[in-house]
Amino acid sequence: MLHSLTSNDEMFQSVHFGPGLNILVAERTDISTDTDSRNGSGKSSVIELIHFLFGAQGGNKALWANESLGRHAFTLELDWPGLREVLTVTRAAGRPNRISIYPDVTKRAPQSLFEQTAEISPKEWQWLIERDLYGSSAENAETSGRTLMSFTVRRVGSGGFLEPTRTFAQQSPHDAMVNLCHLFGLDVGLAARYRLLSNQESTRKKLVEAAKDPVWGKIVGRSAELRGEIGAVEQRLTELERQIADFQVVPEYENIRREADRIDQQIRALRASEAIERRNLQDLERAMEDVAEPDDRYMEAAYKQLNMILGREVRRRFDEVRAFHQTVVRNREKQLSEEVARLRELLSERGRRRQELGERQAVLLRTLNSGGALDALTSLQYALAREQAHLESLRHRFQAAQALEASRRDIDAQRLELEQEMIVDLEDRDAVTREANALFNRYARRLYGDGKNPYLAFSPTKQRMRIEPKIEDDGSRGIHNMVIFCFDLTASVIAHRSGRGPDFLIHDSHLYDGVDERQVARALQLAAEVSEAEGMQYIVTMNFDDLQKAISVGFVADPYIIEPHLTDQPYGGLFGFRF
Repeated sequence: MLHSLTSNDEMFQSVHFGPGLNILVAERTDISTDTDSRNGSGKSSVIELIHFLFGAQGGNKALWANESLGRHAFTLELDWPGLREVLTVTRAAGRPNRISIYPDVTKRAPQSLFEQTAEISPKEWQWLIERDLYGSSAENAETSGRTLMSFTVRRVGSGGFLEPTRTFAQQSPHDAMVNLCHLFGLDVGLAARYRLLSNQESTRKKLVEAAKDPVWGKIVGRSAELRGEIGAVEQRLTELERQIADFQVVPEYENIRREADRIDQQIRALRASEAIERRNLQDLERAMEDVAEPDDRYMEAAYKQLNMILGREVRRRFDEVRAFHQTVVRNREKQLSEEVARLRELLSERGRRRQELGERQAVLLRTLNSGGALDALTSLQYALAREQAHLESLRHRFQAAQALEASRRDIDAQRLELEQEMIVDLEDRDAVTREANALFNRYARRLYGDGKNPYLAFSPTKQRMRIEPKIEDDGSRGIHNMVIFCFDLTASVIAHRSGRGPDFLIHDSHLYDGVDERQVARALQLAAEVSEAEGMQYIVTMNFDDLQKAISVGFVADPYIIEPHLTDQPYGGLFGFRF
């Protein structure tokens, strides 16, 4: 149980707690103006300071980070499992990374005649909270001391009253459920496996999206494409390995290569010349076929048709012309024959030259193919090493791509298996769920009568374990808040009975916003009875006028109101000043 909340600042109004129900009241004074607000009285600040002393890390926006509290050190006195005396926890707003506890309950120092104060980090303090207040058996437990404490002391500023099964708005449902399973006595390991699978699925989806990106896709890729690329690289590697195995370093490699290039150019030139000369030869051969002596027999026939007789002189002139043309034709035939013979001889010579050059080129190429220069071998070896590294990278990517593509099926299979395991585990823990359900049902019926049928649903699904408190309601905020009240009270009682939770539960006044005065009165009376019967402590901060409404319907509040009585005046608040 908590005993007191104090500060080293004399203006701070120390808060003292007792067993059972504790109501910390903030009053609106008679001299308050319309601009005064009870939000400045410090009710919610009590909740924040308790969290601060239980190791909360709030950043620059936290209450204790305000420069006005820079010199304040706050102290919480509380019972601690295994101690006969109270444990004193002190933490300074200006030095939040060190927490002082007396006596030293870390069990890391050897026992001495005198108790010692231990200075520890918030992380070490969180582990002590998990170990001693919540009964976690291992330092690397799946539960979190901070999350468990957030179910014991909900904070309105973090969204603690939005849902019964969450303590802040962005909280992962899997993280919340792991810690709730601890409080209710369910298998934390199975709930943690849901969280692990959820994280794997989230990572898988991100990788799948990344694989679609043209840039990031190169990091993993798709297995079908990578399989083809691996085959191509393996083929190049085989060829390179064969070339290196057969490689011989040839002396005068560059001279031989240059001679081979020169011969290749000569062969190309000879082939070009041959092509031209063959076309010329074809033209000459066609020209020889067209050469023929002139035929003048048509003249005599023509004269006969005209009934004319060729004279002797005319015939003589035709004979002279015929003789001239015959001389010209014979001369042309001779010239063409000589040119054709020359071209044929030239083509034959070029063919022999090209053959000689080809044989020399073949010798040179065989020499080059049998080896090469030393720098060529080095280049081949470098190319081989580069391709081997590329192949290794592709194989890693291929394995990753296969794992990614198979991960969804694997995750789905594991989820089905986990769902079945959780169903079996809940059947084995039927007594635990029955006890929790009975408590929740009894508490809710105390608030709303027997006309409703409230219950807790423990539902293992493929996606996650669910614990859902149900009360038939009209969707109003008041009933929603009372669901949280009954849920927290049930979880606290179940956890405390089995040593998995502390003996206190704390609620901020915001839990009672919008709640009918009858339910407020019944909730406070129920909290008083349960905390007394279970040997626990229920602390609640309330506005006096809200408490007055509960008093008006029969709730007797005086035995439970604790000091101090906070007001909305500058010196009446928790800190004794406004900031």
